[in-house]
Amino acid sequence: MATTYEGGCACSAVRFRLTSEPMFVHCCHCTECQRLTGSAFAISALIEADRVHILRGTPRARVLPADAGRTRTIFRCPDCGVALWSHHSDLGERVALVHTGTLDQGDELPPQAHCHTQSKLPWVMLPPGIHAAEAHYELDACWPASSLGRLDAALDA
Repeated sequence: MATTYEGGCACSAVRFRLTSEPMFVHCCHCTECQRLTGSAFAISALIEADRVHILRGTPRARVLPADAGRTRTIFRCPDCGVALWSHHSDLGERVALVHTGTLDQGDELPPQAHCHTQSKLPWVMLPPGIHAAEAHYELDACWPASSLGRLDAALDA
């Protein structure tokens, strides 16, 4: 696996780099992620926001409602509209959820857990042995200790 990852939008107007491995990668099957991506799920690499460096362009932020009164801020290319990453109100602006499909090496970051499987489309098959939760997962149940430490440090900063 790489220690840095580069990615961008479909038209290449926005390019960015992750300057470290993500803390965790999950696949979310909630209906909001299905609607926002136009797909069956969203795969997100959770990383400290200060480790997302914009190389070219300026993503446009848009705040949208999320479940239970929360919000998510989605950063999109202003030209082609591709969603690059987001911030969720429960994690604040210090943690970015980068859409792995926008990464040049996204194939190197498979999901480590699946969440909101109660709304998973019936034809999606989960790999055996991977952590899966019907709703939100408990971080302590599947995140490595080093990643939990990074998350605590990011949220305390």
